[in-house]
Amino acid sequence: MVEIESFSAKKAEANPFFSILIPSWNNLPYLTLCLHSIRKNSSVPFELIVHLNEANDGSKEWVEAQGDIAFSYSQKNVGVCHALNAMRELASANYLLYLNDDMYVLPGWDVELKHAIDSCGTQKFFFSSTMIEPRAQSTCSIEANFGTSIENFQEDKLLKAYRQFEFQDWQGSTWPPNVVHKDLWDLVGGYSVEFSPGMYSDPDFSMKLWNQGVRLFKGLGSSRVYHFGSISVKRVKQNKGYYQFIRKWGMTSSTLSKYYLHRGKPFDGLLLEPKIPFWVPIKNAAYRFWLIFKQD
Repeated sequence: MVEIESFSAKKAEANPFFSILIPSWNNLPYLTLCLHSIRKNSSVPFELIVHLNEANDGSKEWVEAQGDIAFSYSQKNVGVCHALNAMRELASANYLLYLNDDMYVLPGWDVELKHAIDSCGTQKFFFSSTMIEPRAQSTCSIEANFGTSIENFQEDKLLKAYRQFEFQDWQGSTWPPNVVHKDLWDLVGGYSVEFSPGMYSDPDFSMKLWNQGVRLFKGLGSSRVYHFGSISVKRVKQNKGYYQFIRKWGMTSSTLSKYYLHRGKPFDGLLLEPKIPFWVPIKNAAYRFWLIFKQD
């Protein structure tokens, strides 16, 4: 296992509401834009925590020079699961907010998340912001193109237009940006490192929350970020998370998203126990048998 070093911020926020956790891997232009957007467009007190994988692009030196960023660092890429768990050790706020470094947060994003937290009456929740993407990767995203890269990003145009898209709250919070109470994070053990470098660690985390009785998985249509689109994922050698999920949970991740979380459906309150068609367990059992046969 690669050693991970941790460094506290020189100028820490006294009473942050959110600890914003941002894993990064040699992605300095996007990381600086992401942090710029947080500082520019956030209203709720926060602390910034970054994990730097390798950091041979100058990102370690840049983060150190900021003074207000706590960070963990590994000489090699340890993946998102180890990174998130390392950053959690540096967090002091009650609410851990996971954000990707290729995201640009929009005004009001944090206010809406805080309002949802303050009004839900429970610590057993999982909330997500809604992504605006050049090409929507799911029904939980708004499709609108304000740039596919740093080079053609239209920041001013985005800031003028992002409110005009109608989008309701949705079921099935899974992906970042997402927020969870620190006690719930600790209860489920954070992100599962067996999914390193990270493919399918998001639905795995949701499944762990479900097993601890969480039934409030809500995406907020009014909390918005712009997402350039999996900048780091395109570079990494991916784990076989689809099959790892089946081995661990005895079902496909699509069974979780469709029958448990109702991901992408209009939000209509707490989720109920899943009603699963008879053929779905048969299909999942066939997958499990095939994986056992393949492994043998």
